[in-house]
Amino acid sequence: MPFLEPDVIKLDLRLVQRRHSTDAARIMHAVSAEAERSGARAVAEGIETPAQARRALVLGADLGQGWLYGRPGALPGAAGAVAQPVTPRPVRELTAATPFGIVATERTVRRGAKRLLLEISREIEARAGQEGEEAVLLATFQEVHHFTARSAGRYAALSGSAAFVGALGRGLGTRPAAGVRGGDLTADDPLRAEWNVAVVGPHFAAAFVGRDLGDGGADMDRRFEFAITHDRALAIRAATAMMARVSPLA
Repeated sequence: MPFLEPDVIKLDLRLVQRRHSTDAARIMHAVSAEAERSGARAVAEGIETPAQARRALVLGADLGQGWLYGRPGALPGAAGAVAQPVTPRPVRELTAATPFGIVATERTVRRGAKRLLLEISREIEARAGQEGEEAVLLATFQEVHHFTARSAGRYAALSGSAAFVGALGRGLGTRPAAGVRGGDLTADDPLRAEWNVAVVGPHFAAAFVGRDLGDGGADMDRRFEFAITHDRALAIRAATAMMARVSPLA
């Protein structure tokens, strides 16, 4: 939802017409978190009884539709005044900003070799598996040869539980691994100089962002400027910069 930025989130009628369940509670928390973050409104459909209206309120809806409020019919000649109009949010402009450029301006930047930074990036990747089916994982690998068979296996496994897993890099293509969406970075994309990992879930968000310092020598000795954030808004901005580069499916 943070990537789509909806003005209104619609709750399926099954959530208000059936008894509460673990799934309904999980959806309620996810919707409440997004509404609190963004100001989005929640509308419940299929409300036919006062009890279902009360259930919709418990689920976080402040708008409703259903036979309780009126049966389908011809529209009136003139519409009445709207007590609580839904005001669309401004459309977010996608820029050429990179995750490192976004985070480094607001967080402390350090330096470290790749062999020391791998554990940091993999810990954030692992959180995608812990967050489960609501999580989004996005990462950049600079060049296709950095997306090793081991990386492909790890990301394919994470795609089995996460909502979305994406990997970007020069020559990576649209399907770099089973269940993983890709993005082939152009030769002049500044993202080719970065190594980034971001996870966004309903209740957790973090990003590791790094910029290659251009060292020669062994791959594991390459140094990066890097920063880490657990600020939700900042992590979402970093992740959105990557999501905008994911190749559309043909």
